[in-house]
Amino acid sequence: MNLTYHEIDRMWTSWKHITKLDPDKKNTKKIIKTVINSGTDAIMISGTLGVNKENALRLYNMIKDYDIPKIQEPSSPYCILDDVDYIFVPSVLNSIDAKWICSYHKDWIRNQNFDMQWDKIIPEAYIVLNQNSAVCRLTRAIYDLDIKDIVAYSMMAERFFKFPIIYIEYSGSYGNKEVVKTVKESIKDAKLFYGGGINNKERANEMRKYATIVVGNVVYEDLDAYLSTI
Repeated sequence: MNLTYHEIDRMWTSWKHITKLDPDKKNTKKIIKTVINSGTDAIMISGTLGVNKENALRLYNMIKDYDIPKIQEPSSPYCILDDVDYIFVPSVLNSIDAKWICSYHKDWIRNQNFDMQWDKIIPEAYIVLNQNSAVCRLTRAIYDLDIKDIVAYSMMAERFFKFPIIYIEYSGSYGNKEVVKTVKESIKDAKLFYGGGINNKERANEMRKYATIVVGNVVYEDLDAYLSTI
């Protein structure tokens, strides 16, 4: 999908539903065809464990010729693709390890000799809240936050650091609707994303009231259930 700079700069702000495909999982032709024809707004190439440049590129090649926006959300600076429409770069704000907040990001820029495709890079302020998720364990996120902590992180991300996306991540479990609702009411300009446990129409509709929803695991579990989230 060949986009102009202006289209790239603004398109993502109107999305309501993103499908996350994991390069380390079995992405069959049936899965790809179902997702492409589903009505989802975009496809995100993203995973926590087992992702490398080779399998990320393999998945990209399966979707590259379809007329749908393609995002990569890299788990490290060593698997980044050049040809996607967007690179959504997460900073895990509630991690105790600076690598996941900013150090990986600095290394990426330095290794590119400061020659970056800035027009397609969108920073995400991640707040990881499911203690049992791989992303929580990997990033050493402080997960036992109360709602005031979560709102404070969100407001800090938006107002101090000007993140365009705040991402509430419950990865693998369905999150607290009141948390998402309260964060939405607390921010002004940033776009709110929500991911975690959306595997049916009811959950999709509930969270979509407040955030752009990111749907992933259900794609590999039940394609009919996935389609109900659109």
